[in-house]
Amino acid sequence: MSFNPPSSDPLSVELSFRYCEDFTYRHDENFPVASFFIPKDKRKYIAAIYAFARTADDFADEPGVDQQERMGKLIAWEQELADCYAGTAKRAVFIALRETINQYDIPQDLFLRLLTAFKSDVTTRRHATFHDVLRYCTNSANPVGRLVLLLFGYRDEKLFAYSDHICTALQLTNFWQDVTVDLDKDRVYLPLEDLRRFGVSEQELLSRSFTPAFRNLLEFQVTRTREHFEKGKPLLESVRRDLKLELRLTWRGGMEILRKIENAGYDVLTRRPVLSKIDKLVLLFRSLLKF
Repeated sequence: MSFNPPSSDPLSVELSFRYCEDFTYRHDENFPVASFFIPKDKRKYIAAIYAFARTADDFADEPGVDQQERMGKLIAWEQELADCYAGTAKRAVFIALRETINQYDIPQDLFLRLLTAFKSDVTTRRHATFHDVLRYCTNSANPVGRLVLLLFGYRDEKLFAYSDHICTALQLTNFWQDVTVDLDKDRVYLPLEDLRRFGVSEQELLSRSFTPAFRNLLEFQVTRTREHFEKGKPLLESVRRDLKLELRLTWRGGMEILRKIENAGYDVLTRRPVLSKIDKLVLLFRSLLKF
């Protein structure tokens, strides 16, 4: 993959943000990223955070690259983050990120937690327990919600806790939606303890065998994921109008993916559930009706 190289000549903050915005809009996501429902003055900052995280995620998943090289790229990215906080960023992503950090007083730990998750993707292919999966979500997903809240001026721990539930639920939803995508990368996020509990062998999983046991396993995961969405739902009514619609769309989008999984009889092994353009329009309409 290619990414913005460091520059020997100083890059302007404006050009750096423009690079991050172009990068963001080139990537397709299930859930809105720096969408037009976010106030215009916030979009460039969200794009800077996204460009940082997505590039690191791509390092962890880069095809044709061995584990050592992937880890080396992530370690180098972490060093550039340290340089960013020290005020010596040279790459567009980090110049824009530095401006974002200064503007909103963002702690470095949130970005380090994201990098911890990406490193885990390189080294860890299986998760023994659901607790292990939740711990992964604590690093891979929850920092994102906290970063967004910081950009909108929220620092309340109660709101952070609601956000953590929603972000964990979104990450879990993505796991259940992408079981086959992850299998292609030799990754299994379904907890091994649950595979044993429901009588699903890893060989059956690797061979994409949809069985009654797998159906029961995924139904169990979908149910526990909905519980996290519901625990985080109070956040939707706890923020101002400038963030409310985006959060509602994101929350409803995750719940709709779960509904599609359920309607497909929990068979995600033969067809990956996705949100169509019509689905997204319906979600937008329902979210707008809440105003």
